Amino acid sequence: MKLGRFPPAATFVLTSLLGAAVHAAGDPARGADIFQQNCSICHSKEPGQNLVGPTLFAVVGRPAAGVADFPYSAAMRGSGIRWTTSQLMAYLKAPRKYLPGVKMAFAGLPNEKDRENVVAFLATLRTAPGSADSAASHSSNAAQAGYNDR
Repeated sequence: MKLGRFPPAATFVLTSLLGAAVHAAGDPARGADIFQQNCSICHSKEPGQNLVGPTLFAVVGRPAAGVADFPYSAAMRGSGIRWTTSQLMAYLKAPRKYLPGVKMAFAGLPNEKDRENVVAFLATLRTAPGSADSAASHSSNAAQAGYNDR
């Protein structure tokens, strides 16, 4: 291995952890409230439970259009986005401006602190209920699902 290069799985774990730290100031509890008020009508936080929008379970680190059984827009499928905390912050400000052609009708969260809180909450949605180790389980699941760098 060359100095400064990490295996893809290690890169994913490191970037996920560093990405989450960028918005560590966000309050996941407040984010859960904002999610409930603004997002839960269309998005579930449960694994495998799509509503009008795809599940947001384990969305941080996942590629856009990464839920196999959800009918995404062509814009989302072709975006090449990986949902890092930075990408989520930008997208949630004004989804249709950030990515023209998406189906999401939500106007966005103009308040940066609200977005930080929601992203902090989304970062907690990593393991199914009853899982023993959320970080290990998330990185293992992500690697198995092909969420490593491409």
